[in-house]
Amino acid sequence: MNYTFAQYQESADYLKEKLGSFRPKVAMVLGSGLGFMGDEVANAIKVPYGEIPYFKASTAPGHKGQLVFGQLEGQDVAVMQGRMHHYEGYSYEEVAYAVRVLRLLGAETLIVTNAAGCVNKDWKAGDLMLITDHMKFFLESPLRGENLPEFGPRFPDASHLYTPALQELAVSAAEELGISLRKGVYMYFPGPQYETPAEVRAARILGADAVGMSTAPEVIVAGHCGMEVLGFTLLTNMAAGILNQPLSEQEVLEAAAACKDKFSGLLRGCLKKL
Repeated sequence: MNYTFAQYQESADYLKEKLGSFRPKVAMVLGSGLGFMGDEVANAIKVPYGEIPYFKASTAPGHKGQLVFGQLEGQDVAVMQGRMHHYEGYSYEEVAYAVRVLRLLGAETLIVTNAAGCVNKDWKAGDLMLITDHMKFFLESPLRGENLPEFGPRFPDASHLYTPALQELAVSAAEELGISLRKGVYMYFPGPQYETPAEVRAARILGADAVGMSTAPEVIVAGHCGMEVLGFTLLTNMAAGILNQPLSEQEVLEAAAACKDKFSGLLRGCLKKL
């Protein structure tokens, strides 16, 4: 389906009633292993996705499925504890629905995080990567269908979906914290099966450093809305075919848990600098 502007506005109006005068400036989409940051938001107002008109449920393991509004490191934030994925059966428009709603609430910046497989053989599992760009060659766009000019143009520019100034801010924050931060390209695959070794080799040839099943749809919509975007990947495992071992969901969750302090510290450092 294609949502109308009135439906997005209805969702935003519902949240405005819950929030009173509060309006978020920074929206955060927390991927695997980082959902706990939503529990650290001060003066929190929590709204389950199921209560918001037209929102879908988040069914991925470790995703609470709620919006948390409040303050984090001095910023007025809206934190998505869990995201929607195409592999859950949702259209790309449904996957990215929340981004437009948060934009209507006043969010100007989107911070996205994910866990992904490492394609770059010079890196290792446990590394953090600043996303400089992404590739999404699969199926339709979340902007497919009638354009909603209230959000942006029919043919939006995608030259700098990941805001260069925010990338510089992230590098500065990482240096101050003594955190090694890779820079690379994220390639989107729809999942839910992990990529094959042949697909990983193709991704490497095309210039990808990491492969994953999220993020690109939300970022495309954020760019269309005129939002600034900062993206991070936690490289939880080496992608298929690099090591002679199968991939598992448990491996991803364990790696995310092991790096949560480093990853959350970096996000907090960036929030302080915004």
